[in-house]
Amino acid sequence: MDRGNRGRALRALCLGLALACAGAPTAWAGDPPATPRDVAALDRVVDGAMANWDLPGIALGVIEDGEVTYARAAGETVAGSGDPVTRATLFKIASNSKAMTASVLARLVADGRMDWDDPVVRHLPQFRVHDPWVTREMQVRDLLIHNSGLPEGAGDLMLWPEPNRFQRSDIIAGLAHLKPERSFRSGYAYDNLLYVVAGEVAAAAGGDSYEALVRREVFAPLGLDGCRVGEWRRDEAGSVAQPHRRTDQGPVAIRTDGDVVPAITSAAAGGIRCSLDDMLAWALNWLAPTAAQLDWLPEAQRQAMWTAHTPLPVSARSREWDDTHVRAYGYGWRLADVDGEWTVSHTGTLSGMYSVLMLLPDRRSGFVMMTHGEGSAARTAVTAAMLKYFTRPGEGPGLDFYADVLAHEARAPGASRVPDTSSRVPVDPTAWDARLGVYRDPWFGRVSLCTAADEVRFQSEMSPRMAGRMMDVDGRALVEWDDDGVDLEAWMDFHEDGAAPLRMSMAKVDPDGDFSSDYEDLDFVRVGDCD
Repeated sequence: MDRGNRGRALRALCLGLALACAGAPTAWAGDPPATPRDVAALDRVVDGAMANWDLPGIALGVIEDGEVTYARAAGETVAGSGDPVTRATLFKIASNSKAMTASVLARLVADGRMDWDDPVVRHLPQFRVHDPWVTREMQVRDLLIHNSGLPEGAGDLMLWPEPNRFQRSDIIAGLAHLKPERSFRSGYAYDNLLYVVAGEVAAAAGGDSYEALVRREVFAPLGLDGCRVGEWRRDEAGSVAQPHRRTDQGPVAIRTDGDVVPAITSAAAGGIRCSLDDMLAWALNWLAPTAAQLDWLPEAQRQAMWTAHTPLPVSARSREWDDTHVRAYGYGWRLADVDGEWTVSHTGTLSGMYSVLMLLPDRRSGFVMMTHGEGSAARTAVTAAMLKYFTRPGEGPGLDFYADVLAHEARAPGASRVPDTSSRVPVDPTAWDARLGVYRDPWFGRVSLCTAADEVRFQSEMSPRMAGRMMDVDGRALVEWDDDGVDLEAWMDFHEDGAAPLRMSMAKVDPDGDFSSDYEDLDFVRVGDCD
């Protein structure tokens, strides 16, 4: 029997013989891991990622045939602090939160409190999108599978940068003003706002806040004791990794937590923090569930979450590196074939925080990696190398190979389309009299363009960290943010239409920048003078 069939047979055996499996251990309760097939190869991944990308810290855990075989943490929670990253250190898992949100909904479906095909308006009567027909027809399942027709990352400026003043009610109200780029259910475009809506659907059906439901329905029954959501005290959580950015002097911590970590609007889309031990326990629940865990979420709902609902594009890199033919999105999970094997996975990305959880269900195997540095390339290379650890052991390319490929791509001519803005100078306030004033976008709210200390300043009312001075770059206006945690600078353009009020639009200076800086979806109209 080949390994894939053996994995399926073992899963079927456990499902069919629940009593026999009832006493099966979880294989992970903070105990020392079993011996991996190739500990030296795994150590090379950790050490190579730290060295190649100058990461402040990393955590890597591996599951092989239903047992944790490797769990290693390296580096510091804050670079230079001497405080070590451990298996219990909390990381922002970002969009790996989505599968936990989907699990809350699956639990409610299993309990008969809602159905996947319920109209969203049945649970949230105030819910509206741009098209009245889509408003009526959008089902709970549609909130999770990125098929709404909205542009990629539409409305994410209501979530990030944090903290801001947008509430979940603002997001539900703002959705009605976000214009689709394609018809409903006709294609894939990654979405965060509708996961926030999904969290509110869960709250309405479950009779408690989203945060309380996650703690009660996911953390407590699965023993994810370190995971945090909502407001929590940092001293009670223990070790907490802080996000970093890369500088010429090495990684530097940014936007560090205070004594009390506040609740955030985006929790259902990407606001959960967990440790390596927690994420391994979470993964084992999917790869080698005990009878108690199958009672927590029955097989029918597990299959629903891992059913392909929306096709995803297959990149040239996926075809070349992984021989991938099909990719799709389930409920909070990405599904794909890799080297002829089925994988279930997700990534998480927040500024200064990166994670990946990769499951190979037919092997009852997988891995999780988390870092709190600028680790996009590190995550890509680690994921590729770790997949080969399973699918081509001893013969597949290692981390150094993928690191070299990514470095070569980054240096290639045309790899970056960021224009040269070094000629920037502050705009002349006297030349901006006609442009000064208060502007309003129907979903983002009010911003001001007003003079202060001989500068023209941009200030958002609802997202206070979006503040900066206006610069001129060869005749085009650019917003230079005060806070380097606002990831992408923005162009600003003005549009006159006779007697109509002056309009203003924005666009990313880096056209390939993260889609969550969705300046292009803004449509400001001047509504008043500066105070």
